Amino acid sequence: MGTHGEIRPDFFEERTRILEALEDEENRHIILRLIGALAFRTHCPKFGQWQEALGRAFTDIDFASYRRFFPDIQRLLTGLGYNEDKMVSRLFGESRMLFHDPFNGRHIDIFFDELHFSHTVPLAGRLEADSPTLPLAELLLEKMQIVQINEKDLIDTLMLLREHPIGETDDETIQASIITGLTSRDWGLWRTVTGNLSLLKDYLPKYSQLADPDRLIVAERIDLVQQRIDEAPKSVQWRLRARIGDRVKWYEDVEDLAGR
Repeated sequence: MGTHGEIRPDFFEERTRILEALEDEENRHIILRLIGALAFRTHCPKFGQWQEALGRAFTDIDFASYRRFFPDIQRLLTGLGYNEDKMVSRLFGESRMLFHDPFNGRHIDIFFDELHFSHTVPLAGRLEADSPTLPLAELLLEKMQIVQINEKDLIDTLMLLREHPIGETDDETIQASIITGLTSRDWGLWRTVTGNLSLLKDYLPKYSQLADPDRLIVAERIDLVQQRIDEAPKSVQWRLRARIGDRVKWYEDVEDLAGR
């Protein structure tokens, strides 16, 4: 296997080096999709510059995959110069791997089969729907399911919603039914996503760097996602949990493995 050179200090160059390695014949079967800030930048070629304009910096390179590719990813990333965190693999290998960049102090997090943060977003059968990133609906949920959401997550989401319409496919479109299918079954996820959508809309006027027409388009798309979530029929479990509401904690605390 060609190592495609040494680990690059530039995030975009290193992203490209890893994606090119996936095109090698022995790696083409590996399903590995970008998530996080670099995924948003990769999937937003028109408005990706918003990250820089709004002060959004990159810290790590993260991916999602399926557990069956564990040994392939192990081989791929160690071959590209990364050090596997063996302790994380032993403790969390069913759901997660962590690799360290020995030259630049970066990390690569690999999440298997689901995004498990404040809530759980299942990925079974969905990683095949787009490449080289998660499908857009899951990218939106990746950010909107964070209870302690921060400004960098809001910036990524604003950019995604400016670049892509809400619709019924995964083709350069945020598929609404993927979002509503999850928020209609899980009240806790619904509670967090709808709260963050409202927060996102409140933040829009604070960014003077954005033109008024851009803010209008993003606001309309936020409203459309919210409308689709509101209109979707809710499950019995959702309605039962809704009666309890905020009296019981509806989310999980997030563990930061990279900072351990």
